[in-house]
Amino acid sequence: MQASKRIENLLGGGSDGWDVFNKARAMIASGIPVTELTIGEHDIRTAAPILQEMHRSAIDGHTGYASIPGVAALRDAVAARVSTMTGVPTARENVMITPGGQSALFAAHIAACDPGDRALYLDPYYATYPGTLRGASAEPVRVETRAEDAFQPRAEDIAAHAEGAASLLINTPNNPTGVVYSKRTLEGIAQVCRDHDLWLISDEVYDSQVWEGEHLSPRALPGMAERTLVVGSMSKSHAMTGSRCGWVIGPADVIGHLINLGTHTTYGVPGFIQDAAVFALGQGPGFEAEIAEPFRRRRALAQKVLAAQNAVALVPSQGAMYLMLDVRSTGMSGEDFALALLEKHHIAVMPGESFGQAAAGHLRVAMTIEDRAFEGALRTLCAFAESLI
Repeated sequence: MQASKRIENLLGGGSDGWDVFNKARAMIASGIPVTELTIGEHDIRTAAPILQEMHRSAIDGHTGYASIPGVAALRDAVAARVSTMTGVPTARENVMITPGGQSALFAAHIAACDPGDRALYLDPYYATYPGTLRGASAEPVRVETRAEDAFQPRAEDIAAHAEGAASLLINTPNNPTGVVYSKRTLEGIAQVCRDHDLWLISDEVYDSQVWEGEHLSPRALPGMAERTLVVGSMSKSHAMTGSRCGWVIGPADVIGHLINLGTHTTYGVPGFIQDAAVFALGQGPGFEAEIAEPFRRRRALAQKVLAAQNAVALVPSQGAMYLMLDVRSTGMSGEDFALALLEKHHIAVMPGESFGQAAAGHLRVAMTIEDRAFEGALRTLCAFAESLI
């Protein structure tokens, strides 16, 4: 028997972009110490009070089937957070709770695209985006952004691919670049969506990690609330990556359809996890700022290190837990540089090519180890780059 073409073609016949990461993990498994600056995993664990609330809820019996759209208290809490942060009135009926942001991305594209529809996404992109679109039976269409624009998308480039498309996927603050899309950029994106009748799927899981400027949800722009689906998650804002609790925000009628999808796929999120998420959201924006603070601090350390050398350039680092470093001065591709750095210095970073061709010659560095080790690894990376010039 043969598997479906959809599942066999999930990666489009190419790599999933995680070759360097997998090699680093194999080295660690063989006993070789490696400094990992690869994945967006906090170096702190989920806060003890959140886990205690999760435990209390489970012991009290919230271990059976939970409400598929999400428990009312959590949908209300998410709606309140979104209303406060974006200025867009949001109610329970606009919220669907999902098993993490990745599930929300898939659900949003199922809602926006029919089989075979063209679905636009921006390059550089988070590694799962093209496979998610293929999994939803859409045709992924890459729209390249430019390093010389600090990876801010150009509306005219999106418009050039928009004829006949059904959706556009964006991510700000951005993974992998660390760029926060400007109001001008988002207004241009919104105009293209209105002109070409596109659904806008806005991945905003890093909305609590903004170091410069401010995060603007495109749902807040004129005429966009009715055509925008926002993806959110507890993973990054509350260090709850393993709890798998996310959401889709959108028009009430579409959320109703997504509830039907949940009934036939995930069948909801465990109730004790949802109760813990309600508790976590109840800690307010101060708690989210506390979770984000190590990345703000390490960004400042990185700026100091990078300012003292000329081999590696920093893409404007405005948000999220990553740095995008330009190593084209070495004459190496991002992948070759990352492999050489791993072999010689046992430091693992992600090549820009793992996130599309627009970031070729770049590296994504996750700011996810303690400050002194992070600073030392960056200094070693820069010295290695200087040795190649």
